[in-house]
Amino acid sequence: MSNKLHKRYGLPTAICMVVGIVIGSGVFFKAEKILTETGGNLPLGILAWVIGGLVMISCALAFSFLATKHEKVNGLVDYAEAVVGKRYAFMIGWFMAIFYYPTLTSVLAWISARYICVLMGWSIAGGQCLALAGFLLCASFAMNTLAPVLSGKFQVSTTIIKMIPLLLMAVVGTIKGLSDGMLVQNFTTVVRDDINTMGALFKAVVATCFAYEGWIIATTINAELKDAKRNLPRALVAGTITVVLTYIVYYIGLAGGITNEEMMAGGEAGAKMAFSAVFSNFAGTLLFVFVVISCIGTLNGLMLGNVRGLYSCAMHSDIPSLRFFRPVDPESNMPANSGIFSLLIASAWLLYFYGAVITTIEGHAPWFGKFSFDSSELPIVTTYAMYIPIFISMIRKEKDLGLLKGKIVPALAIVTSAFMVIAAIFAHGVYPYMEAKAEGRFEMPVLFYLIIYAVIMGIGAAILFSGEKKVRTKK
Repeated sequence: MSNKLHKRYGLPTAICMVVGIVIGSGVFFKAEKILTETGGNLPLGILAWVIGGLVMISCALAFSFLATKHEKVNGLVDYAEAVVGKRYAFMIGWFMAIFYYPTLTSVLAWISARYICVLMGWSIAGGQCLALAGFLLCASFAMNTLAPVLSGKFQVSTTIIKMIPLLLMAVVGTIKGLSDGMLVQNFTTVVRDDINTMGALFKAVVATCFAYEGWIIATTINAELKDAKRNLPRALVAGTITVVLTYIVYYIGLAGGITNEEMMAGGEAGAKMAFSAVFSNFAGTLLFVFVVISCIGTLNGLMLGNVRGLYSCAMHSDIPSLRFFRPVDPESNMPANSGIFSLLIASAWLLYFYGAVITTIEGHAPWFGKFSFDSSELPIVTTYAMYIPIFISMIRKEKDLGLLKGKIVPALAIVTSAFMVIAAIFAHGVYPYMEAKAEGRFEMPVLFYLIIYAVIMGIGAAILFSGEKKVRTKK
């Protein structure tokens, strides 16, 4: 086995990867949640989509400028090593491999299964859904490790497919909503006027982070991207702007189908109800099948980054214990050992997500008590916190990028990333605590999440320093 990945992806694949990884699940999964969090206030929900989009675009712009100078194995880790240092690069790579990639991949497996269950009329919290999620997780892993070229083509195909229901709903839903007055009604009617507006906005913005997340995963293929220093920045900028515009017009079109109150009450079936109302039951169901396919496409894109996680850590360090994850299979040109271990970690996080979040849908107590948190949001916000040192070092060190690229854009990225972190603290910490305190309870998910985060990062730090000690001893 060799340790080198070959260049095989072009600009169209890279753009489709950015759009395909981001679009396809979160906009369907979080649309009703954002509407619920804002109490049915449609303009406030649109503002949340805009703010979340600005955070994503500003960070993508900053990384796109770094991409013109640094290319190695894994974009984000490369940038961290180049501007902050090797140790920080390892720690952020460790977080991505053990926390970020597998949590998102596991959630996407459940979301894909969730919409299949909606079509079949099964419970989204039952055994059928969990079994389907496990199967889809394994199927996506098999495609990425056994047939990576097919996986790339599948990514392009599902990106095209997933745009069909989004754009159709955006256009037809808006036209229908304007013609029958549904859109005006939803824009001018607030279902609940007793909510804290600022708190609702923070919660909604944090919810958008899942819908917008995934673009950074496209940087994991920079070593496999043809002319990466030119094509990766183009893909990041074009892809993220496309995503923001698509989400906003889709969200508006969705409001042309059914009332805000019906969407909120519909829960997981809310999007299907809107499609059926706009396109008739048969056509709506057919388009909803496209939604399922798009979710599976997003899962495929996330798995692509997931299988490379520990490979990246191993290639960015001389730690003996991690060399096991370096080999690349000569037949598939994929990091085999890294991929197998990543599937195990993703499966564990799927079990955690089911026990911590899904069990509560039917009113059951979460399996992990106070250590139960939403793994679809908090790990993503953590990445924005971990971007900040990179952007600060970028301002200090990348002087040849000029004023706009090397100062203004990374400064904007720092501000937007900090805003996302503050919003998460309020959404998952302050407001749950205030609501629970009024009922005589203590609830602060963000605190217990940080404890788990500290343990996982502590393990990574122990591996790093013990590995460095062994290397020094040998020398």
